[in-house]
Amino acid sequence: MPKTIELQQQYNYPPEVIWSCLTEADILAAWLMENDFKPIVGHRFRFITKPKVKFGFDGIIYGEVLEVIHFRKLVYGWKGGPGNGKINLDTVITWTLEPTGGGTLLTLRHSGFKGLKNFIPFIVMGKGWQKIMQKKLVKYLNGVEHANIAG
Repeated sequence: MPKTIELQQQYNYPPEVIWSCLTEADILAAWLMENDFKPIVGHRFRFITKPKVKFGFDGIIYGEVLEVIHFRKLVYGWKGGPGNGKINLDTVITWTLEPTGGGTLLTLRHSGFKGLKNFIPFIVMGKGWQKIMQKKLVKYLNGVEHANIAG
């Protein structure tokens, strides 16, 4: 049975600000990874980070935008592997934004970790996503002028 990472984090910023953090390539690069992301269904993009050779990861995540509901939901494929066109990880990221009285509840659902070959990536990425949502995105949000990122 495929495994899923599911995390939630409350942010004291409106959905428009959080949406910009998830969908604008330059902002994504500031808190997540270098990329060529565009929030357009069908757009193929890449995230680029440091390779992790011992885990069979070449540092490139291949994605395709699957669904966009502005300020509410973003879904994209998340694939990676050792390189040369070989993919070991074929998963889906779903971001859901829910307005709250004090800002936005952001839910991450990273699904599709199949079999033993995806067990280590599931564990490593679960811890990584937790750090990213609780620390890196918070640090980014607390350090910028929000009028500039909400379009």
